[in-house]
Amino acid sequence: MPIVFHPTTNIFHLMNDTMSYILKILPDGSIGQLYCGRALRDKESFDELFETAARPMAVCAFEGDKTFSLEHIRNEFPGAFFGDMRLPAIDLKQENGSRVVRFRYKSHTIFSGKPKLEGLPATYVEHDDEANTLHIHVYDELLHVWATLQYTLYEKRPVLCRSVKVENAGSDTLVLDGLASLNLDLPDAGYDLIELTGAWARERSIKVQPLHEGIQSIYSLRGHSSHNFNPFLGLKRKETTETQGEALGFTLVYSGNFLAQVDVDTYNTARVQIGLHPFTFSWPLRRNESFQSPEAVLVYSSQGMNAMSQAFHSLFRDRLARGVWRDKPRPILLNNWEGTYFDFHEKTILEMAKAAKDLGVELFVLDDGWFEGRNTEHTSLGDWRPDMDKLPKGISGLADQINALGLRFGLWIEPEMINYHSKMYERMPDWVLHTPHRPLSHGRHQFVLDFSNPDVVDFVFEMMKDILDHAHIDYIKWDMNRSLSEVYSSHYPHDEQGTIYHRFILGVYDLYERLTSRYPNILFESCASGGARFDPGMLYYAPQAWTSDDTDAIERLKIQYGTSMLYPISSMGSHVSAIPNHQLNRSTPLSTRANVAYFGTFGYELDPRKMDEVEKEQIRKQIGFMKQYRSLIQFGTFYRLLSPFDGNETAWMVVSNDQKTAIVGYYRTLQEVNERYRRVRLQGLDPNALYQIEGCDYDAYGDELMYAGLITTDASAGEHNLKAGEGDYLSRLYILRAR
Repeated sequence: MPIVFHPTTNIFHLMNDTMSYILKILPDGSIGQLYCGRALRDKESFDELFETAARPMAVCAFEGDKTFSLEHIRNEFPGAFFGDMRLPAIDLKQENGSRVVRFRYKSHTIFSGKPKLEGLPATYVEHDDEANTLHIHVYDELLHVWATLQYTLYEKRPVLCRSVKVENAGSDTLVLDGLASLNLDLPDAGYDLIELTGAWARERSIKVQPLHEGIQSIYSLRGHSSHNFNPFLGLKRKETTETQGEALGFTLVYSGNFLAQVDVDTYNTARVQIGLHPFTFSWPLRRNESFQSPEAVLVYSSQGMNAMSQAFHSLFRDRLARGVWRDKPRPILLNNWEGTYFDFHEKTILEMAKAAKDLGVELFVLDDGWFEGRNTEHTSLGDWRPDMDKLPKGISGLADQINALGLRFGLWIEPEMINYHSKMYERMPDWVLHTPHRPLSHGRHQFVLDFSNPDVVDFVFEMMKDILDHAHIDYIKWDMNRSLSEVYSSHYPHDEQGTIYHRFILGVYDLYERLTSRYPNILFESCASGGARFDPGMLYYAPQAWTSDDTDAIERLKIQYGTSMLYPISSMGSHVSAIPNHQLNRSTPLSTRANVAYFGTFGYELDPRKMDEVEKEQIRKQIGFMKQYRSLIQFGTFYRLLSPFDGNETAWMVVSNDQKTAIVGYYRTLQEVNERYRRVRLQGLDPNALYQIEGCDYDAYGDELMYAGLITTDASAGEHNLKAGEGDYLSRLYILRAR
């Protein structure tokens, strides 16, 4: 059993073949953290890992004992004002104004399986023997408040899931002003911090910097996880690379405001926390009420950053995403947005669909502009009635005609938003998030519906049900194009306004849950101006997300490479778009656009009617290639090889589970002159297998390809040969098959 309790030493050991996580009930009843790292052999006592010392200015718990100070002890669930001078994991305001809490161990339970978190997305198991769960129940005797520290360790994965449930069993009303889903105190701060940062059209860039004394944090206060920061922190040792060394990854299965931080004290210890952002959070807890935190996920790797990422990929792909599409290769689609924007009619759409079908496309997606009055972004959000001038047979009639061509049909929608110029706003102005007597800000000329109000969620569900019940729709692109502001709900009293950001996300989850339950065969894709809500919480409901509004292949190298730090290839919406690119005005070869987009769900964002026959034939071959290899690409093991953040080259690869087939993507952004010979060391191959390499004139064993490398030398190593087809924005795919 991977979780054991040693009663003689009061030690919990959570362990599998990869990692160990060791806790101890301390003399004051608090829970201490002894170890988190590579798997250790179990034994009765690890007390030697519990270190104390008398330090000047320390506040101590026991009279006469100058060594036991919570400030200098690694604490699993630290509270405030009881000697620990670092940031707490819980902030609980009492009726007398005090925030002092003292949670002490009362009991624990260990059981097989993993319980659901009510109303929240979370990882899961399909069989109880996949994981074991520990609940440690701690209690504040003065306040009569319980906190349940929840741990699930997967049997075959280097994954520990953490969350906290707080229950008020007393008579006083308390206010929960902060709660971390995970607190981990590490014995040293000798790590580099890894973040995924950016902005619209340049999401999830990898940033690495050494930890230093003080707090380093990332966060969102936008009401969604944001383009700017992703709810992920990585810690790696200085010597750790993609293929070797220790790394820890932390993420939050949540889509709203979050805070992830590392607090390094002047004794070189590091406190890692991740959870709801406390600045926008204040949750009253009345008698017998409880609050469940979102789930945090911790991954440990002793084999470098690729292994850490692969653990996240496998977990999110197999035990976070759900439904019939979880394990299915994704349909190849054509989206009309960059082909037409708002300017289309039924005839236009059917002509595009026919052209797409001729190329081998499987799914046609109608984007924004299909509903009444929607010819610009200024109007009609909230009025989800088909524009009969554009679509005389409505959505159902269009879907039937698309289906008759042999294509599936998909539809864009933005259910959380509303325009001022809409009938819905005229009828229900209080359904918009707004602060009384304050100006109302817009974003993209639109406002945010109050999804904290159950009546609003019910209304939107009925509206979407009316559409989906009456049309054959196979795919929904769920967009969200602005951040939250003036966050106040007229549905709740003044003392509940600190709950609105969280209730809003709970409302989004509720709507997703209802729709995915009622329409289990629809493939939902999350989109939020591209990557503004690409987070683990969304993957629970929508197994793929539009990775970025930036469709330029060269920029997508960075975006998709950075996204792979945490998210699987099967979750990344990636399209071939028209040139010049609509975001950068850059022109890249059609082959390179496809060679980048293959490493995702794959599709097209253009008007196929405007392409010549040579381009159309290229697209037919691209689609044929993707149909042949999409299962491998989307569900194989992905490796990062060369980073676009480090130089002019990018390389990655995906390997089949049996190691018999692999695809290597190699990209060189700009042509160079009289340069060096080039090789890329591959990963994940069978060292004893002889691989035939499509795209090369030689065969090689796996050990040669991994240790000596795959030769990628091009025309930049000598005098330019213009007939070689080299130049800027070069890309190549190498297909490896074991003989």
